[in-house]
Amino acid sequence: MTRRYVSSGSPYEAQFGFSRAVRVGNRIIVAGTGPIEDDGSTTPGSSSAQADRCCALIVRAIEQLGGTADDVVRTRMFLTRIEEQEAVGAVHARWFGKARPAATMVGVASLCRPEWIVEIEAEAIIGAA
Repeated sequence: MTRRYVSSGSPYEAQFGFSRAVRVGNRIIVAGTGPIEDDGSTTPGSSSAQADRCCALIVRAIEQLGGTADDVVRTRMFLTRIEEQEAVGAVHARWFGKARPAATMVGVASLCRPEWIVEIEAEAIIGAA
C-alpha cells in the first residue's frame, strides 16, 4: 500500500521528523495536534479556542487525504487543565459529534509549549461515515 502524507506547516514537523497525518489504504492517522496558527504562533485564548483550532487542523488534514470529519473513529484529547473537560468536550462534540468516535480525554502535566492547554489526535477510516 502507498503512504500519503500531509503537512500542516507546524515548526515541529521538520524538527521532530513527523507528518501531521498519514494515510495508508483507507486509514488516516492524525498526529497529536496542538493549537498552532499558520504563522507558527500558539492560538491565543481559552481551552475552547485552542481545542477548536486543533480540531480545524485535524479535519483539514483528513480532508486533504480524502476523508471527512464523519470518518473519524478515534480521538484522544490531552489537557493540562483537566477542569476544562466540559469546554473541550463541547468543542469535540461540535466537530465530531455526528461520527461519535471512541474518545479518550486525559489530564497531563504539560505539552510541548507551556501555553498549550489542549492537544488532540485522531484516526479516521475512509467510508466509516
